[in-house]
Amino acid sequence: MHSPDLSRVPAQGSPPAQAPARAQAQAQAQAGGDGALAVGDGAAVAVTVALTAYLHARAGEFLRGLRLYGDSGADTAAATEAARSLRMTARRIGGTLHTFRPLLDPVWADGLRTELSWLSGTLAQEHASTARLNRLLDALARLSGTATGAGAGTGTVPGTGAAPDIGAAGGGPGRGALTVGAARAAALLERRLTLARTRAHSATLQALGSARCHAVADAVAVLTSELPPAPAAGALPLPDGADAAAERRLLDAVAALPLARAGHPYNAEALLNGLATASAEELQDEPWHRVRTLLRLHRYALEVLGPERNPVLDRAGQVLDRHRDASEAAAAAAAAARTPRIAPATAYALGVLHADQRHEVEAARFAFQEIWQGSIAVQAAL
Repeated sequence: MHSPDLSRVPAQGSPPAQAPARAQAQAQAQAGGDGALAVGDGAAVAVTVALTAYLHARAGEFLRGLRLYGDSGADTAAATEAARSLRMTARRIGGTLHTFRPLLDPVWADGLRTELSWLSGTLAQEHASTARLNRLLDALARLSGTATGAGAGTGTVPGTGAAPDIGAAGGGPGRGALTVGAARAAALLERRLTLARTRAHSATLQALGSARCHAVADAVAVLTSELPPAPAAGALPLPDGADAAAERRLLDAVAALPLARAGHPYNAEALLNGLATASAEELQDEPWHRVRTLLRLHRYALEVLGPERNPVLDRAGQVLDRHRDASEAAAAAAAAARTPRIAPATAYALGVLHADQRHEVEAARFAFQEIWQGSIAVQAAL
C-alpha cells in the first residue's frame, strides 16, 4: 500500500515570522562552522545548530514549569497546569534526543532520555486517571440516556478542554441520575480510579522532591547555556538525516496497520477479542499505540527543523490520542468487571461500557485511515 510523504503535505496557517530553523542553520553552517561531526558535512552542522536552538528553548520551558510547580502551593489549577507543561516539555526533549541521537553523544543522550521518560511517565499518571474516570462516568451517563450538555461523553469541561472535578458517583457536569446498575458501576469505577489517582499524586510529589528529579533538572539546566555533547569519535550521522529516519519508521509502522479493514465503518474488529483475556486486546491495540508514538516523534523532529505546524500530523495525532484513551478506558471497565462478587446489574453495565469504549477505538481507527488516505490524495494533487 502506498504511504504519503508527510513532509510534502502543505501546512496551513499564517506564515512564520522568521525563516525556518533549517534555513537559518544552513546559512550559519555555510558561513563557516566546521562542526564536531563529519568534516565538510554542512547538512549535519545545519541540523546540529537547529537542534541546539530547539533544546535551549525546551530546556528553558522545563525549568520554568518546575519553578511554577514549586510556587503553586495549594493552587490545584496552577499545579495541574505546571505539571502538564513539565510533562509535555520532558516528552519533547526526550523524543528529540531519541530522534537525533546520531548527532549527539549516545551515552549522554540515552541517560538523559531515560530520566526524562521516567519523569514524564510519573507526571502523566495522575492526569490519566482523572481523565479516564471522567470519560467512563460520562459514557455511563450517555448510555443511560441521562447525559446533557455539549461536553457529555468527552471527559472535559465544554470550552476549556480541562477535566472537571469529580463529585458523587454518576454526578457532575453533563450527567443526570443513573440507573441502578450504571450507578453501582460508576461507584465502583470511582473507588478504583480515585485510589489510582491518589497514588499517582503521591508518586508525583515524591518524584518532584527526589534527588533523582533534582539531577534531571541540573542536566536540563546545562542545555540552556551549553551545546549538547557531540558524538563520539568515529560516529557518523545518518546519511539521509535523523528526521527522515523518523518519518521512515512511521511509514513502516503505518504500513503494518490493517487500514483497509479500518476503512469499513462498523467492521467490529475492535470487538473481536471482547471476551478474551486482557492481553488479547492489548496485542491488537499495540501496533496503533506504536504508530502514535512514532507520529509524535516525527512531529517533534519537524519542530526542530522549522516552526510550521503540519495539520495532517496534528489531526492524526489527536485521533490516535482518542484511540489510546478509549483503549485504556475499555481496559479499566473490563478490570472493574472482574471484581469478585459484584451484582449482575453492575457487571452488565460494565460490559456495556466496555463494548462502548471498544466502539470508540474502532471509530478512531476509521478516522485515522480517512486522514491518512486523505493525505495521499493531497500529495497526489500537488
